Amino acid sequence: MLASLLMMTLQTNAQDMALTTRQQALVAIAATEAKGDIEGLKAALNEGFAAGLTASEAKEALSQLYAYTGFPRSLNALGALQQVIVERKEAGQRVDAGREADPLPKDYDALSQGTEVQTRLCGGQPFTYAFAPQTDYYLKAHLFGDIFARNNLSFADREVVTVSAISSLPGCEPQLQAHVSGARNMGVSDEALREIPAQLEAKVGAAEAERLRGALAAVLGENYSPVQTVDFSVWPKGEPNTAYAQYFVGNSYLAPMEGGMANVTFEPRCRNNWHIHHKQVQVLICVAGRGWYQEWGKEAVPMTPGTIIAIPAEVKHWHGAARDSWFQHLTYHKDVQEGASNEWLEAVTDEIYDKLK
Repeated sequence: MLASLLMMTLQTNAQDMALTTRQQALVAIAATEAKGDIEGLKAALNEGFAAGLTASEAKEALSQLYAYTGFPRSLNALGALQQVIVERKEAGQRVDAGREADPLPKDYDALSQGTEVQTRLCGGQPFTYAFAPQTDYYLKAHLFGDIFARNNLSFADREVVTVSAISSLPGCEPQLQAHVSGARNMGVSDEALREIPAQLEAKVGAAEAERLRGALAAVLGENYSPVQTVDFSVWPKGEPNTAYAQYFVGNSYLAPMEGGMANVTFEPRCRNNWHIHHKQVQVLICVAGRGWYQEWGKEAVPMTPGTIIAIPAEVKHWHGAARDSWFQHLTYHKDVQEGASNEWLEAVTDEIYDKLK
């Protein structure tokens, strides 16, 4: 029985495969569900449907997640899915219904089959949660027996969904590492797993991506330098700072605020060139992450949330992120005189930057 079940649910031998477009959609759908980000989830669902994901697959993923994120998150997400399907149909946009899971045999033994599936996920080592026997039963018979037996998602798909969702749950790092290992045992290639953080960072958030990068490094035995992230729901990241990109090393982002103020976001190691504000004072207020401010000929000053620096006119300086942290500061100008201007100078070299500790 298990052999036939594996044939139904394992769509590919994933040793040589990266994420499919369907799985890329499932990454964003699962992670936004786990965060409770309904608007983000709706966007991810629309992108998924455009990429060929079926309604059945989306429904299955969101239903499975109740076992990992709870019924409230799962039910809210299913409601959002229902709304997206209605809106797309009203707008004349296609939604492929997909196929439902095949019925299970009448003599299907969920506990027995679930135990075998869980053993495979655990790398061939049987697992028994003796401390909580009822939870052990639920895991084996219901999650890995009933849910994983539904063959409208493959085992690999289900672990992509699970890994992506747990990446959005702070404090669940042990379970995340366990499911990274489980995903490998269920047919998700290392190449595919390494693609998920980039998908998370682009569509969900930097914190979720970093959480998974740490878990991947732990499981794969790779070096990893943690990066401090920031919550862009507090201070917006803004748009790529393309107008001034030539004056930056690395990527920065700009979010205009009221009153002539702007929020500038720097990725790790990003910094602007040496520059001078003529006939005006620039004020920097660090609101998130960690960064540096340095005047020509002086020691660099660390910036953390709450640090305020008023930069006198005519002073050559630079500011940017620490090597292992995103960095956000508000900025505005005061005491602006007639003829005020900015003079952009040379880049801050790696030799200078890498001396900062």
